[in-house]
Amino acid sequence: MDIRQLQYFYEVAKQKSFTKAAAVLHISQPSLSKMVKSLEDEIGIKLIDRSGKRIQLTDAGEIVFQQSEAVLRSLGDLSNSLYDLMNLKRGTIKFGIPPIIGTLFFPRIIKSFHDSYPLIHIQMIEFGAKKMERIVEQGEVDVGVVLLPVDETIFEAIPFAKEQLQVVVHKEHPLAEKGVIPLTDLKDESFIMFHEDFSMHDIIYNECLRAGFQPKIAYESSQWDFIGEMVAANLGVALFPQSICLKLNPDQVSIIDLKHTIPWELGLIIKKDRYISIATKTFLDHLKSYFPSPNK
Repeated sequence: MDIRQLQYFYEVAKQKSFTKAAAVLHISQPSLSKMVKSLEDEIGIKLIDRSGKRIQLTDAGEIVFQQSEAVLRSLGDLSNSLYDLMNLKRGTIKFGIPPIIGTLFFPRIIKSFHDSYPLIHIQMIEFGAKKMERIVEQGEVDVGVVLLPVDETIFEAIPFAKEQLQVVVHKEHPLAEKGVIPLTDLKDESFIMFHEDFSMHDIIYNECLRAGFQPKIAYESSQWDFIGEMVAANLGVALFPQSICLKLNPDQVSIIDLKHTIPWELGLIIKKDRYISIATKTFLDHLKSYFPSPNK
């Protein structure tokens, strides 16, 4: 059995068609059929039932299909590893980052990485933290930034920042002079929140429910600066992490601490048991060296 036999059979099984598989592999259909037949003859068992209008895998064919996927993936990882070895620290890193987090932490970090490794291209992919977990798991990005915790049976998580959420109100709001308030003081307020595909939306909403009230959501946005401007226009209140609060205009809004703190912890995640290129490992090492260990 050689690797081409396995690759050709795998594509036929995946496409459920010799015609489609031949097009993907850029070979003639007779050549493809001959290669798959030679694999069946070599292992001495029929893998594909060709009697119907559409091909069907036999029980043995299902086993070979599942195992061949793992074999071909391993060979792909081997090829990538050798490429990395021969092309020292070249390549592309797909870096998934929520818009709210990117502006806070990463422009200077990415600039310093580019200065150190100009041959490595970082492709930025922006999604909310909730969707980020899914696309990291599906392999659409190499490294993602999310709110912790995550499922550690699926991901390896590297915490890098831990803050508390604070209340943002208009400068003339009745609570503006308070230094610390319980969350229940906001039960009658109009909230300006991030959209539902942002993890912070769920954090704030669930904390309000835990405090005994359902927040009245007046507006939703994906942009923290726009939310800040709406609070400055006295259209409602918002909850932001400390890093964002420091960027707001103190002449327009007041920042208030919460009596019972709401943590906001960020982490880098990669999918467990997935090949990590040398370029990606170098990027992770750069990020780890840049961030101090967050307080636990």
